[in-house]
This record gives sequence, C-alpha cells and structure tokens, in this order.
Amino acid sequence: MARIRIAWGGGAITAELRNTPTVKALLAALPCQASASTWGEEVYFELPVRTVLEPDAQQVVDPGTACFWVQGSALALPYGRTPASKGDESRLVTRCNIVGKVVGEPRQLQSIQDGAALRVEIIP
Repeated sequence: MARIRIAWGGGAITAELRNTPTVKALLAALPCQASASTWGEEVYFELPVRTVLEPDAQQVVDPGTACFWVQGSALALPYGRTPASKGDESRLVTRCNIVGKVVGEPRQLQSIQDGAALRVEIIP
C-alpha cells in the first residue's frame, strides 16, 4: 500500500492510499508543492493531476477520508463539517474519487491556514 506525507509549517500527516487509477496518477505527480485552501472543516489543494470520476466516487465520507476532487484537480481532506454538510456529516462539494485515508487523528488538519504552503511526497 502506498503512503504519502503532507507537511506544512505546523505539522504533517500521513495518508495510506488505495490502488486506483487516480492514485496512480497522483503518485506520478509527486513530490510537489501546493497552496492550501480551506472550506469549513476541509483542507484541499490543487495538484497537477487530471483524471475522471471513478464508479465508487462519493460525496459524503468519513472524516479523514482522502478524496480527489476531479473538477478542481485537487486533493480534498475533510476532517469534519463543510458548508454543504447536513448535520454532522463530512459532505464534499461534489462526488469525489476516494483515494485513501489519513493515518491517525484527522483533526490535525485544522492547524492548516488558508494559503499555507504544503509539501506532498511519497513515503518510501
């Protein structure tokens, strides 16, 4: 199973990735730098990856699910409620490809500020 590290000035998280066409494209684009955006309790950032929606794409996911937003070419990491959520769910802006899961506590992501510099790399 492939793993990636997402690091920012105040910390880092690891995500374990599935074996999907989107993950293969994502891994081929790494390492890279990105600029964080926040949307409620979600961090997302654009990556140089182009892909299509996969059959098991979802809009409502568990906190800590690593998702790829096809329309925005962005990795989306929800850790709680977003402006689209109903109740306590983590609802993405649209259906997204599920690429993996954050290892450990996804709320670590709340320390990422809008515009923060991120480094995304494969863990050997």
